[in-house]
Amino acid sequence: MIARDESTHDRGTVTVDLVGDCPIRTWGLEPAERYRRLTARLGVTFGARDAAAGVVLVRADAVLEEKVLAALVDRPGVALTVSGGDELLAVHVAAADASAWRGRLLASPDAAAARDAGLDAVDAAELAGTYDEALRKRAVPYALLLTPETLDAAEGAMFGGAYKGVTDFVTKHVWPRGARAVTHWAAERRIAPNTVTTVSGLCVLAAMYLFWHGWMLTGLAFAWGMTFLDTVDGKLARVTLTSSPFGNVFDHGIDLIHPPFWYWAWVVGCGAGAFGDSVALVLWIVIGGYVAGRLLEGIFLAGFGFEMHAWRPIDSKFRLITARRNPNLAILTLFSLAGAPAAGLVAVAVWTVVSSLFHVAQIVQAYAVRLGGGTVSSWMAEPIETTAQQ
Repeated sequence: MIARDESTHDRGTVTVDLVGDCPIRTWGLEPAERYRRLTARLGVTFGARDAAAGVVLVRADAVLEEKVLAALVDRPGVALTVSGGDELLAVHVAAADASAWRGRLLASPDAAAARDAGLDAVDAAELAGTYDEALRKRAVPYALLLTPETLDAAEGAMFGGAYKGVTDFVTKHVWPRGARAVTHWAAERRIAPNTVTTVSGLCVLAAMYLFWHGWMLTGLAFAWGMTFLDTVDGKLARVTLTSSPFGNVFDHGIDLIHPPFWYWAWVVGCGAGAFGDSVALVLWIVIGGYVAGRLLEGIFLAGFGFEMHAWRPIDSKFRLITARRNPNLAILTLFSLAGAPAAGLVAVAVWTVVSSLFHVAQIVQAYAVRLGGGTVSSWMAEPIETTAQQ
């Protein structure tokens, strides 16, 4: 794997320019607009042809994941090949050589031609690695050639690239197909992610109101609508490259704050008598467990520098069902359909205790590994080929 040397390379001395033309839009964006947004996020000049140090030339019909373009910017003397093939998609060359390479890229040279010219020809995985810490995922990054025939696959790769690798079972397995369709609809109409988040927030309030007044199933419909839109807004921001600090705070702020209010409203809607003398205990366990779970995640992150759910495969699997919003909603939905909403919250309380104990054990085990001289790191940081052989 090629090591990236970001510490010694100044992105301000590099420019990115497109070669050729491509009329195909992905997620509502023409290639030039997409790369303009990508380079703005990376702090790189786009379209200028007089860079002081180097030029990254990208074919207009190439679709590169953001981390791949970033790695390319940081690695002078590299030629990028299409994933699974030898055809060149982009090169990082000296400014003096840029003119000649524009013509070569239009002629679609292969990896051998790049090596003959003194460049190091690599694919996306070799260049950018397979671990995305921000999205807690382990996957081969995409670098694709865009044609009318490959458009659907390209957009699928881009959508998949926007998904977190470690999340709950609803987000990971239930929502993707519908979320992709709605995300595409919103992207084509230039609907802002913050607009989707606002609608999601209104669903939060509607669900709380309905729970409070005892309309559990109707409230659950709005609650599930909120969780679906919570998936859409993040994916829309990533595939259209429109994420912002405010949008991030807005989205995550809603995610962080609302669950305890839903549980409180659930107790009121069911009536304290439905829980007998245990109403306070159930509510404190569910809300206290939610807060404790976030604190435990923070302790692990502060101690080891990465998310606890990304440590071992079992931790990633447990994240699918741990007592967070969506798994808890699934429990409440099943019990409500059976006509026992109060018992549903008791079940959530029990599952919260089990999940909290699991996470406490994670932290204890991680510190035991460190005290024993071992290294605590994410299993997803291992190259895919290496792990597959184990």
